[in-house]
Amino acid sequence: MATLADVARRAGVSPATASRIINGSPKPVTEALRERVLAAVEELQYVPNAHAQQLARNHRSAVGVVVHDVSDPYFSEITRGLQRVATEHGRLVIICNTYRDPDKELEYVELLRAQQAAAIILAGSGYHDEEFTRTLDAKLRVYQATGGHVAVIGRHEHTGHAVIPANETGGHLAGTELFRLGHTQLGVVAGPRHLTTTSDRLAGLRRAAREHGQRLTSRQVAYADFDRSGGVAGTAALLDAHPQLTAIAALNDQMAIGALALLRERGIDVPGQISLVGFDDMPIARDVTPALTTIRLPLADMGARAMTLALQPPDPLNTPQVEHVAAELVRRQSSGPPPA
Repeated sequence: MATLADVARRAGVSPATASRIINGSPKPVTEALRERVLAAVEELQYVPNAHAQQLARNHRSAVGVVVHDVSDPYFSEITRGLQRVATEHGRLVIICNTYRDPDKELEYVELLRAQQAAAIILAGSGYHDEEFTRTLDAKLRVYQATGGHVAVIGRHEHTGHAVIPANETGGHLAGTELFRLGHTQLGVVAGPRHLTTTSDRLAGLRRAAREHGQRLTSRQVAYADFDRSGGVAGTAALLDAHPQLTAIAALNDQMAIGALALLRERGIDVPGQISLVGFDDMPIARDVTPALTTIRLPLADMGARAMTLALQPPDPLNTPQVEHVAAELVRRQSSGPPPA
């Protein structure tokens, strides 16, 4: 088992300097030294002394939250839950927007580690990118090896505390509802294809199609940004390619609202001519006309659970806790049987 002296020797620093960096001491050191010591920690799989870490970290009050875009209602609701629990624990929350740029996510993890954040919560979707995933996982492991806490929301490849929404089940519920109503001409307005949230929700829709003797081909799926403009663009692409569609499943509510606007602009009645189903159940989903049938996820509760996991005392065995969050169908006025 590696010792502090081994780490100091590998990094070419004194044991005192290595200890300050590993245990998060507020005494300043250069970033180059910090990188050398943390690289040695990762290489030697050094496990720091928990008591020393606690003494060094007792001044830390900030928690870093990495989101794709806090102006997105999905992340706004999650952040509301995160901040409620953080406030109860006297913690400051630092919000970092990546705008779905993986490089920015890596930069923010490094920045939060350098700023000695007590915990990091990744609230955005995971990525289908092996190189990025390996790099992120390595950075998080180094951060955890120096006493930091990590929790994620959604499907990520990092092993640790996680809050996992039932995205595949939610997609299945949406598809089952539309096929149950009698629709056979279905289009999907999907988010970016490199996000695990997109692929999981789409997988649920495809499972529902198979169970009802239907196929959901790649030509029936329009990938776009997870926002209102993406919903407009994806719906336009679907209607232009498949004018016979009688139902559209949008993989989040913002996209569904964009779809609704495009359908209204083209004079297409919802649900009389085309049924529309969203995902997430944003507060605005019940206020649009017609009110949006959607899949509900308890977003604020997901944020609260993630913050609770991140702030809880460390488990001596470092056992990851994974909490699964159920999805449910909410029927409103935007869906109905296909036209006769």
